[in-house]
Amino acid sequence: MKVFSIVSDEQAFRSRAPAMFSRVMKRIGIRAVYVPFKVYPQKLGHAMEALRVLNIDGANIGNPFKESVLPHMDVLSEGANIIQAVNTVTRNDAILKGYNTNAIGFMDTLEEAGFDAAGKRALIFGAEGAAKAVVFILNWLRAEEVQIAGRYKANLDNLITTLGGDTVTLKHLATTPCDANIVINASSASSPEEAPEFASIIENLDIKECELVLDLNYGHKNNFWEKLAKSRGIPFIDGLTPLTHSARRTLLLWTRIDVEAGEFIKALETD
Repeated sequence: MKVFSIVSDEQAFRSRAPAMFSRVMKRIGIRAVYVPFKVYPQKLGHAMEALRVLNIDGANIGNPFKESVLPHMDVLSEGANIIQAVNTVTRNDAILKGYNTNAIGFMDTLEEAGFDAAGKRALIFGAEGAAKAVVFILNWLRAEEVQIAGRYKANLDNLITTLGGDTVTLKHLATTPCDANIVINASSASSPEEAPEFASIIENLDIKECELVLDLNYGHKNNFWEKLAKSRGIPFIDGLTPLTHSARRTLLLWTRIDVEAGEFIKALETD
């Protein structure tokens, strides 16, 4: 019997990853359980040591620990090292290796949507771990311009220093047309109840050049990113699609078994 987990704060109990992974592994004949672990920030190091001590076979790292988990890894993949964020951990005896499958999952999502980022302009909201994965892939795919809007200057400065891009303020976006070809939400907010003023700005964005709106969140009621896309006649993708592509890459790292992303979608549809 193998044991996998997601390490997060209280969001661990809202994640659909445990049910999704458990169903897929059962379908492909892997005897395993996948459980959520709620961890307090000051105990993150203890949690990573527990993966070793308890022989946990692999873990996902959820918000808000994708960056703070870095010092607790023994090894980082090339991508995780560049992005400076980890969402997947493998264990080889006592060695923990951190990967970032969010990045490749985002790339798979763009490919499935038929969106070619080469020479395109992108606008990203958020500047933490998820945003870093997005910027990394957009650079890899040779996007012409990447603009980033975030609330916290320290996070923005860190992201731009690490991966590049240009800052843009919400005040500017509220009053000036945006020429982005793709708009991506990598922040935690998708419902007006979570951020009323932010929602008002987003719903009124002038994005005439936009071809795709992508929200990395899922399960948020009254999603103002979806409302923005529908009001402008623009295709919309929520976070379940990148989640399933990322999950496929994660399972491959854990088990060396490649399962089509569609199997993960089926597992989610069971709910």
